[in-house]
Amino acid sequence: MSHRRPRVLLVTSPYHSGVVEAAGVWLPLSFVYLAGAARAAGAEVRIYDAMSLFASHEEIAKEIASFRPDIVGTTAITATEPDARVICETAKRWNPAVKTVMGNVHATFCWEQILRDDPSVDFVIRGEGERTMTELVHAVAAGEGYDRIDGLAWRKDGAPFSNAPRALVPDLDALVPAWDLIDWDLYYYRPRPEGRLAIASSARGCSARCSFCSQQKFWARTWRGRDPLKFVEELELLRDRFGVRVTMLSDETPTSSRARWERILDLMIERGTGVELLMETRVDDVLRDEDIFPKYAKAGVSHVYIGVESTSQSTLDLYQKDIKVNESKKAIDLINAHGMISETSFVLGTPEETTASIRKTVELAKWYAPDMGFFLALTPWPYADISPGLDSRVATRDYRRYNLVEPVMKPDNMTMEELHSELHRATGHFFHDKFQNLDKLPPHKREFMVKVLKLLIENSYLGHEMHRMASGAAMPESVRKMLAEIRNADISGGRTASHRKAS
Repeated sequence: MSHRRPRVLLVTSPYHSGVVEAAGVWLPLSFVYLAGAARAAGAEVRIYDAMSLFASHEEIAKEIASFRPDIVGTTAITATEPDARVICETAKRWNPAVKTVMGNVHATFCWEQILRDDPSVDFVIRGEGERTMTELVHAVAAGEGYDRIDGLAWRKDGAPFSNAPRALVPDLDALVPAWDLIDWDLYYYRPRPEGRLAIASSARGCSARCSFCSQQKFWARTWRGRDPLKFVEELELLRDRFGVRVTMLSDETPTSSRARWERILDLMIERGTGVELLMETRVDDVLRDEDIFPKYAKAGVSHVYIGVESTSQSTLDLYQKDIKVNESKKAIDLINAHGMISETSFVLGTPEETTASIRKTVELAKWYAPDMGFFLALTPWPYADISPGLDSRVATRDYRRYNLVEPVMKPDNMTMEELHSELHRATGHFFHDKFQNLDKLPPHKREFMVKVLKLLIENSYLGHEMHRMASGAAMPESVRKMLAEIRNADISGGRTASHRKAS
């Protein structure tokens, strides 16, 4: 490679579970940062977002042949790991000399199995990847030095081997994201299709201890926040240079430091940033911030997700959520009271779960009254703290099904088919209740929910269940009228038919 700059192709897995696509088309933020790191190391970099393009593995093969990379990198959460392996195999089939790299949470913890089972994978980046990627580009160009790269797992003398762990980057603002490598026309938020959608990071990490979650484990229960001014300036850069109007925070817990978070809100208000923010946070942080919640709304926060996870205190304790049931209700009420869209999820399918307990959860979820509620299958990731105690109940090792939609674990008193059916029924019934109460929402929420319900019917795995319920003979005329309004709602925002199909 001495005659030219090394080429790095970053490829997302062409995986779909029928959930995320209903809300929008999301850019691969981790690749934006990795691309910046690889470019700083002297590489020519291309991002190929096969997931958002709905590309096939055949199309990925053509992209590899066209770009002729020296390094092909991909990313693996548990559900995308099988497709990530195929991408590496495709690269090796094109040229056995190309170096293949896999990263993200599943690869971080299951590196040994991946390297043992799959000769198509040369390297696994464990944990935070930017510094490791920089050094790997240099090592591939030199053809040696892999044993000196912290955070890298590879084969040493033919056997899986991991170098020392990589220390976390102390200053997140020192990282340089390659925003210019994104195909911005691809990304938009379906309820607001007139504006481009970005995903940005103001912080990394989570100090919670939820037993089913991957993030607190990935970040080793640490948390780092960016400088408030530099983050707000980045939002403005995305707005002014790339036309971004909606930004979702990738942060697990952006509000961990109240002082830092309030400073971000104040800056957005003072500077008139005007970017709509979608975010996730914790129940206890919402309650802590009750007195500054007007700032959330004034700054542009329009959508807040909190993980309620269960309406049962014993289940919350099993999940190690460190919250109380009544606190979750109060947090949702607070979000609603300030006009923001409230969203939460409920994790179902514990060993004790029954049809009756799931239906009770649905009724309690209606009482919680979030605008959006989703019912997810408890999924014991192979590396999660909760997994050893549930391993005997795992019914499939097909990682493509580890997507929170399809159950992979059998409760003691339900079949897998019954659990799958009840999960679909739960979300269908929850949103059917929303149909019946749309007229109780303020006008801006009603308009938003009409769009969301239409998207769920037309673009998500829930469509069949929603259609079945909507066709019920006993449906009140008022609900029938609302459904007609939902079906006729124009949410295209002027986007082309081919673009809507692609996303």
